[in-house]
Amino acid sequence: MALRDTVSSTAGSFATLVRRFALTLVVLAAVGAMLVGKADTVIVERVRAAAMDLVTPVLDAAAEPVAAVNDFVAQLRDVTNLRTENARLREENARLLEWQSVARRLEAENIELRALSNFKDGPRARFVTARVVGDSGSAFMRSLLLNIGRRGGAMPGQAVVTADGLIGRIVEAGEVSSRILLVTDINFKLPVMIERTRERAILQGDNSPRPRLARFQAVGGIQSGDRIVTSGDGGSFPPGLAVGAVASVGDGGIRVTPVADGTRLELVRIVDYGVTGLVTNPPPPPPPTHPVRGR
Repeated sequence: MALRDTVSSTAGSFATLVRRFALTLVVLAAVGAMLVGKADTVIVERVRAAAMDLVTPVLDAAAEPVAAVNDFVAQLRDVTNLRTENARLREENARLLEWQSVARRLEAENIELRALSNFKDGPRARFVTARVVGDSGSAFMRSLLLNIGRRGGAMPGQAVVTADGLIGRIVEAGEVSSRILLVTDINFKLPVMIERTRERAILQGDNSPRPRLARFQAVGGIQSGDRIVTSGDGGSFPPGLAVGAVASVGDGGIRVTPVADGTRLELVRIVDYGVTGLVTNPPPPPPPTHPVRGR
């Protein structure tokens, strides 16, 4: 009985102490949360990059069987359409032969004109192919995770393209993984040009499937279906990279359909246009030199 009374008295005293200092504890917890929220962004980015490096190999290994099955299904579908495809290829080959003679003539003229104008080409682009191993998109971000990081040559600022055109750029790179910011992300802005009218504008993502055009001069000159390409302003990307096509022109603004659906990508290219150093085939190290001993 005495032990029970002692325990009850101790518990009551502890509860009274907690109630007395509850407000102080809540204030301290709030201050601590604010300090954590104000942590250095560099540290947070490093922790996130390290987490990506840990998760990426697992996602890469899990994606390989799925990719193999998709390739097998695609091959079966191609076999069923082989006869139609062959007929189409014959017609296309005939048209290409006609264009070949035109291209050769234009190439000769182009070489002559470049020689007359002393035209100099820009730096040749280098690229490395990466696999999409994860989708880190959310209601507030549109991005993808790749299985190549700084060791493979990926650096922030590099363009990411498919066979159809530009889909985004590298915004974060770990040692063995990197993250793409897609053109549909609300933080993505890119100087572009309407290919037909040569009018310049800014492509702005808003987390919808179709980004919009802003800061253009004449709406009347833009039509649905117009091809949108990079303008080269700012020096990040060269001019002429396909970005998408105008989907609609109306009261809701000018909307653009990107060249690729970011939710269905498997393989992409990380391209360096001279802004950063992409190392795809590093040169071999020089042979070791030995001091010449006197005879």
